[in-house]
Amino acid sequence: MLQEFKTFAIKGNVIDLAVGVIIGAAFGKITESLVRDIIMPVVGLVVGNLDFSNMFIVLGSVPEGVPRTLADLTKAGVPVFAYGNFITVFVNFLILAFVIFLMVKQVNKLKRAHEAAPPPAPAAPPEDIMLLREIRDSLKKND
Repeated sequence: MLQEFKTFAIKGNVIDLAVGVIIGAAFGKITESLVRDIIMPVVGLVVGNLDFSNMFIVLGSVPEGVPRTLADLTKAGVPVFAYGNFITVFVNFLILAFVIFLMVKQVNKLKRAHEAAPPPAPAAPPEDIMLLREIRDSLKKND
């Protein structure tokens, strides 16, 4: 069983998958930063200077002295309905899904182009082979 696992783990597909997961995690962080630091501030400016990260509804009582920010309320253990955070994560998902869609679409396009290409014509045989064939054919005719 250990030998089977080694064979499975060493196969290229597992290594490709591991590389894909690592690159996907890095790409996810880039997308998260794009949404949080670039897109959402622009959307907030267009909508009316909103900060989506602090859009929430408090569902419990707030202890004395706790500032009414999402981070502080969460840290204090106050239940909050953080719909602004959900909006940000949802936009992040939409961008990531769209980019993956474009990548898959491009890979499929390349595969179709590769499959549709006609196979190359066989190379012409060398001249000495052609001469030998002519000699063979002429000997067959004379027999």
